[in-house]
Amino acid sequence: MSEDGTTRRGGHRPGRRKGRGRDDDGSREQSMVPRAEFRSYYGRPVLKPPVWEWKIPAYLFTGGLSAGAALLAAGADLTARPRLRRAGRVGGFAALLVSMYLLVADLGRPARFHHMMRVAKPSSPMSVGTWILIAYGPGSALAATAEMLPATWRATTPGRLLRLAARPAGLSAALFAPGVASYTAVLLSQTAVPAWHDARSELPFVFTGSAAASAGGLGMVLVPVTEAGPARRFAAVGAAAEIVAARLIDRRPGFVTRAYTTGHPHHLRRASEFLTLAGAVTALTLARRSRAAAAVGGLALMAGSVLQRFGTFEAGVTSTKDPAYVVKPQRERLDARREERDGE
Repeated sequence: MSEDGTTRRGGHRPGRRKGRGRDDDGSREQSMVPRAEFRSYYGRPVLKPPVWEWKIPAYLFTGGLSAGAALLAAGADLTARPRLRRAGRVGGFAALLVSMYLLVADLGRPARFHHMMRVAKPSSPMSVGTWILIAYGPGSALAATAEMLPATWRATTPGRLLRLAARPAGLSAALFAPGVASYTAVLLSQTAVPAWHDARSELPFVFTGSAAASAGGLGMVLVPVTEAGPARRFAAVGAAAEIVAARLIDRRPGFVTRAYTTGHPHHLRRASEFLTLAGAVTALTLARRSRAAAAVGGLALMAGSVLQRFGTFEAGVTSTKDPAYVVKPQRERLDARREERDGE
């Protein structure tokens, strides 16, 4: 019997691995006791939970809605659908105003947003996102102003110039709209929050699909059935992309996926999927003939988009409160590297 409690036979330790295999402590001895369960320091979270309030997931929704509406309005403008164009431009700009209010309110002081504009850092998702919003906003505002111009002003020289500038402005907003719809997903996935970082490949597709679904739903609510065909198709495509990408997150291997598939985040995301799927089916069937069905389906799509953002947000918060979401993935990665070394 050796000093460390292992037995020897013929000068060989039974617990010793062949080759270059090592145990958790880096030695060549195989542990004779079970691995200890992890615990954080005094039960405190390993990561500090996000301090953001409900304003941030609401901001994620309104920003996506604005971007999707800008794309839909640009398409309606190019295909001579004035009512759909007006709904997209005005609705998109209104959503942008709400989005900016929510962002500034969460920052606490308007000056903080101004300070963000003083820095341009390509390696920072926050900085890039800020400048995408700056580039997107003027086109959205100008196009919406042209739609809301009173009839008495349209015959004036400023009114005519504004109407002439509306199409280039709308197309400019549409050009930056995909960035507005997806940059928030990139921003979340670049944080240390396990649930957001682990889903970094799928989250941009969830957010862009959700933006298209909600914008299409807005068009279904505000535009007559005869002119809302592009909105219905846009909503169906966006809903499909959102549902597929969200399901891919649910099927990711590893422990972190539990943040999305259990508890309150799971209930929010399942409700989102039900509403989004119901809205998409309605868009492809009843909404083609019934204005009431179109309105109900459009509201379902927008509600599903809201719940998707809140469910994703809550999953991230949950993954920071439980130390298991930090420690277990680290242990899995160490085990995988150890197995690779043993196999060499």
